Amino acid sequence: MNFDTPALNQFVEARLNRRTFLRNTTVLAGTTWGGHRSIYAEATPSSFNEVERGKDAYLHVPAGYRADVLIRWGDPLLADAALFDPLSQSGASQSQQFGYNNDFVAYLPLPSGSACSDHGLLCVNHEFTNARDMFPPHKYSPEQMIEVEMAAHGHSVLEVTRKSGQWRLVPRSAYSRRIDARTPISISGPAAGHIRLRTQQDPAGTTVLGTLSNCGGGVTPWGSVLSAEEHFQLYFHGNSGDGGNEVGNHLRYGVGKITAYNWSLTHPRFRIGAHPTESNRFGWVVEIDPYNPRSVPVKRTALGRFSHEAATCVHNPDGRVVVYMGDDREMEYIYRYVSRAVDRRDQPDTRDHLLDDGELSVAKFDDTGLDWIPLVFGSGPLTPAHGFHSQADVLIETRRAADLLHATPMDRPEDIETNPLTDTVFVLLTGNSNRSSATVGGPNPRQRNGAGHIIELHPPGGDHCAQRFDWRITVMCGDPNTDQSAGRYSKSTSRNGWFSSPDNCTFDNQGRIWIASDASPLAQFDNGAWIMHIDPTTREVHSRHFLRCPRGAELCGPAFTPDNATLFAAIQHPGAEPGASYDAPTTRWPDFNPLLPPRP
Repeated sequence: MNFDTPALNQFVEARLNRRTFLRNTTVLAGTTWGGHRSIYAEATPSSFNEVERGKDAYLHVPAGYRADVLIRWGDPLLADAALFDPLSQSGASQSQQFGYNNDFVAYLPLPSGSACSDHGLLCVNHEFTNARDMFPPHKYSPEQMIEVEMAAHGHSVLEVTRKSGQWRLVPRSAYSRRIDARTPISISGPAAGHIRLRTQQDPAGTTVLGTLSNCGGGVTPWGSVLSAEEHFQLYFHGNSGDGGNEVGNHLRYGVGKITAYNWSLTHPRFRIGAHPTESNRFGWVVEIDPYNPRSVPVKRTALGRFSHEAATCVHNPDGRVVVYMGDDREMEYIYRYVSRAVDRRDQPDTRDHLLDDGELSVAKFDDTGLDWIPLVFGSGPLTPAHGFHSQADVLIETRRAADLLHATPMDRPEDIETNPLTDTVFVLLTGNSNRSSATVGGPNPRQRNGAGHIIELHPPGGDHCAQRFDWRITVMCGDPNTDQSAGRYSKSTSRNGWFSSPDNCTFDNQGRIWIASDASPLAQFDNGAWIMHIDPTTREVHSRHFLRCPRGAELCGPAFTPDNATLFAAIQHPGAEPGASYDAPTTRWPDFNPLLPPRP
């Protein structure tokens, strides 16, 4: 990749050095929030009036703050894109419109505007589709719906600008881009070209069509975006036993166990028996250059293959690049990648291979710390005797390799983020219902962990490449008023201040963590965002409820502008509740138009 963004490091440094307060909120999704009058906030985040806990059809922020909808599913993104019409959808039109179920969000400044905060690019993942909520009954054939769904996956890049406090999409921007389940994507790193990545369509094993289930992500020090492929196994149809030599591999990843999509009806590559290696081409981290819309995205196989929730980058003091990743399944693992070479900011052309040549490792906890165990072919059990014949095999079967190294199974590790002011690494564990009593303890102290928890990892001296870290539990989530949940918060926490099922997070410039939740649609309260402060002396957790989603929705991808004046947030699957349908949704947010479905 060729990144022509010499001022990006200045942008990053500006973001880390500013001490400004959040003053208004912007939401990725149609019109002005709820039809209420827009006003600006004069209070700091610590003094806002909390949003009441509840469950209804609307989006809520505190009095004095404004929530505007910037872009919704189906809104035109590329030049000449059609206006959204639920009765005339097609794969061709969707490929030029904003995708569905936006998850990860990154704001990347453009070299203009005040402190780089008035003009930038938004990079947004599109994780999955809900056909039940997208299509009017009996209007479209299965073949037509498949093409729309494939085009609604992937990633969007959009140019945005703020004028007079109002954010707008820049129309016909040269940066605008849609990457979907049919976009040609290069494969790089140790597994590129390996026989287990070759197919009839791609006998070289170096180019794959599309990216799937793009959930969390990250931003590299050079300004590219890492888009993490998560539950890729849901797209493949057939019996895992039809996978030939890949049977054991398919079983470990759940390929063929449950199929959520019928894409194999029109695209044979998703049929396990006919194309047993196709699923090996998914479950990776994809690097995208948002500043160059003509660049080819790249799947970086050195970062391993699993249900990636995050790909958070850290520029280590010695110049090496570190990527933290979680495998978003119950009883799966936490991973770290460390580049072999250092990032030479004076030689940007060398950055293209920093994510191809390095060491992937997995976390193994004990009562006093954690060790990063290398996933390297030939070391320990990662040998031909256990079915590994190269580093490519180790990366294609990352989970099985981690099993053999006795890594610590976690309670659904989702987002992993580093506080830019302290180097503390926060791991959000959404929950677990499958832990046995024999595996309770250490960083996973609850057997029935429906509410989830957050742990901290402490790299010694800020060295993210160190082999051993300290750790401790930050907060046990859930209702502190029930013994069953055993949530732990400051005594000053209100009935609105506690949260459960932490999923995504970000940091403001004062080092406070903002938590986004993903509780079940059956939960009594809607998901939202909480600001959390940890007392450095008492370790008490103080959290306050800032944003509440429309019912059925999950809050994803919170991202601040460098001046902290705007928080971009993704509202995913509004109205996705049991019993809801296209004709009878539980909310029609954000349009509240009886002719339109709810739109992420």
